[in-house]
Amino acid sequence: MAVSVKLDDALKGRVQHLAASQRRTSHWIMREAIQQYVEREEARESFRQEALASWAEYQETGQHLTGDETRTWLQGWGNGPETDAPPCHE
Repeated sequence: MAVSVKLDDALKGRVQHLAASQRRTSHWIMREAIQQYVEREEARESFRQEALASWAEYQETGQHLTGDETRTWLQGWGNGPETDAPPCHE
């Protein structure tokens, strides 16, 4: 699919300069930038949806872990056998 993107002269120059310094084409630089942006935004949206689902589950059940409980559990990672997550409570 061919797509046109209008860039102002300053941004166009910056893309061209970056492409030249990396021995890439301007097309490659723009495609890479768009791909990274889309992946980052998809991950951000996935995190947001997961947080909303967690919040809804908490509102429904009241089950949770405190920040201290979570930090203590995570600090054990990489320091011997990994333990299961602590049980949620109200």
